[in-house]
Amino acid sequence: MTLDADLYAIQEVRNNLTQANDAQKKLAAYSQEQIDAIVAAMSRAGVDAAERLAVLAVEETGFGNVRDKQIKNQFAAESVYEWIKNARTVGLIRKDEGNKVWEVAEPVGVVAGIIPSTNPTSTVIFKSLIALKARNAIVFSPHPAAAACTLAAAKVMDEAAVQAGAPAGLIRCISKPTLSATHELMVHKLTDLILATGGSAMVKAAYSSGKPAYGVGPGNVPVYIHHSADLPATAKRIVQSKSFDYGTICASEQALVIEESIKRPFLAALKREGAYFLNDLEREKIAALLMVNGSLNPKIVGRSPEAIAQMAGILIPQETTVLIAEEKNVGKAYPLSIEKLAPILAMYTVHDQQEGFARCHELLTLGGLGHTAGIHSQDDAVIAAYGLAMPASRITVNTGTTFGGIGATTGIQPSLTLGCGSFGNNITSDNIGPEHLMNIKRVAFGIREMQKTAAAEPKPQTLVEGTEWGIGLSREEIKTIIKSVLTEMTS
Repeated sequence: MTLDADLYAIQEVRNNLTQANDAQKKLAAYSQEQIDAIVAAMSRAGVDAAERLAVLAVEETGFGNVRDKQIKNQFAAESVYEWIKNARTVGLIRKDEGNKVWEVAEPVGVVAGIIPSTNPTSTVIFKSLIALKARNAIVFSPHPAAAACTLAAAKVMDEAAVQAGAPAGLIRCISKPTLSATHELMVHKLTDLILATGGSAMVKAAYSSGKPAYGVGPGNVPVYIHHSADLPATAKRIVQSKSFDYGTICASEQALVIEESIKRPFLAALKREGAYFLNDLEREKIAALLMVNGSLNPKIVGRSPEAIAQMAGILIPQETTVLIAEEKNVGKAYPLSIEKLAPILAMYTVHDQQEGFARCHELLTLGGLGHTAGIHSQDDAVIAAYGLAMPASRITVNTGTTFGGIGATTGIQPSLTLGCGSFGNNITSDNIGPEHLMNIKRVAFGIREMQKTAAAEPKPQTLVEGTEWGIGLSREEIKTIIKSVLTEMTS
């Protein structure tokens, strides 16, 4: 008898959660030194397996390319680790001597890790590291199109953790994912928190599960090119960023907003970096490919410029790095203005800063609220104004938004889960790290006495006119009441 695929996957989820819950209770008793040794071993294993896992991811999903996926795996294993390695996550982690408050860290328990198909192996490495650093277990639900490579990455992390002394069962992964299994993982009583990376529908499901959840929104990233920008450097950074892993990182540039006064030299700089500018006919053919039934066409996600051009039936130079198409409008009726997880850029021309800011704001509002926006400028006043005006959680300056948003080329926290704040209906605007996977207890000492309220003096009784003794009754009325009571007692 063959077990139904959904039933099998749901039972696997329950088994994984039971194992993870048991293992996490043991891990919770580990010292900071033991935790740090485990996480260090996982980091080394991630680096060692970076290329193999990149090959598996590209072969299974068809998204991106091996070289860049290897770099992403190394980023997750090395850069994230370097940021978190010295963080205290066990027991008493901070003392505020001035206010006499001690902070004590407690793990949240078992984390449900939802994994996308675009960045499967790097996201597993990242989430495993931050989960165990905070003394949690984690159970992964892969995208069905990336099930095998996600499972392989989870095994790398699990084996490294166990060999370093962690209890078995901390890192689990659904081997044959289904929607029913993912739902079971998110709502099960043993799941304590959801860490969701994926499409809008999946993130919405995580927030609707009744569990605490960190999710992310889409990243329709606009980039404003101010006339003070270093044009050759800007062109190089943008092309490197947008072409990285063929645009599969959600922080990658989606639209260039260029001031008219610098348009000609900037386009020349982009061409020197391998950008190909589509003519009107080519633009229409590419635009027709971008959406299917109102959503981004999965066939163009993470594909090379050559593959996309072939799908559209156009010819481009062999050395093309990105495809750029001029656009004048913003909205779902204009496919070039939406988020495109591919090496395709929309280009808008504006007259001045005011028009440029307005266009960037419009693009974010269409589908990238709270995520990321970029600016290239040498004018600090303009940069400050842009930062104040944009409804985005990350404003990158003079760097590729792909790398700046995840903290690879900027000083913000290295992460592969980027919160969008209330702009994007997320609970946080942070780059997610171990600190988001801990409960913090505060031991607070009394440092001042509560002042007593001065006792109110009793108010003097005031006789009402026509009464005695201040009780509102006359002597004759009292005599009548007493006589009535005595009569009742003797009758």
